[in-house]
Amino acid sequence: MKSRLARFFRRKPRNQRGQGATEYILLLVVIVAVLYAFKDKIKSVVSGKVDQVGSQINEFNGD
Repeated sequence: MKSRLARFFRRKPRNQRGQGATEYILLLVVIVAVLYAFKDKIKSVVSGKVDQVGSQINEFNGD
């Protein structure tokens, strides 16, 4: 029984086609879920940085 179980876990899966695509899709789903969960925080941080850059450009131009 133990040797059969060991062989089962050592054996490689026979059909690995499509496995890479599935992994990429799952990774994309996780990234989108994280971005959606933190969208308000991300939006405020990006908006603050854009405002900061805009004010620095205006200071540089002398406006």
